[in-house]
Amino acid sequence: MTQEDTDRIIEMAWEDKTPFEAINFQFGLTEQDVIAIMRRQLKRSSFHLWRKRVNSGMSKKHLHKRPAGISRFKSSIQRQITLNKISKR
Repeated sequence: MTQEDTDRIIEMAWEDKTPFEAINFQFGLTEQDVIAIMRRQLKRSSFHLWRKRVNSGMSKKHLHKRPAGISRFKSSIQRQITLNKISKR
């Protein structure tokens, strides 16, 4: 796994609305794999804050905690974001 992949996994793990299933879909990593990466890469205090946040009610890291109306992993404008075609207004 490259450093860029690891950085992206950490970024996705910190996002409240990105479920573990999206990380699994994109990188083939289970929730336990993500937890192991976060444990290795973050400072101890940062890791504990992240785990507390993931296990709290505000995080939607598990699909069963998400509202039924959300059925996709990507934003509807993800392609434009990836290709940097969003106009700056």
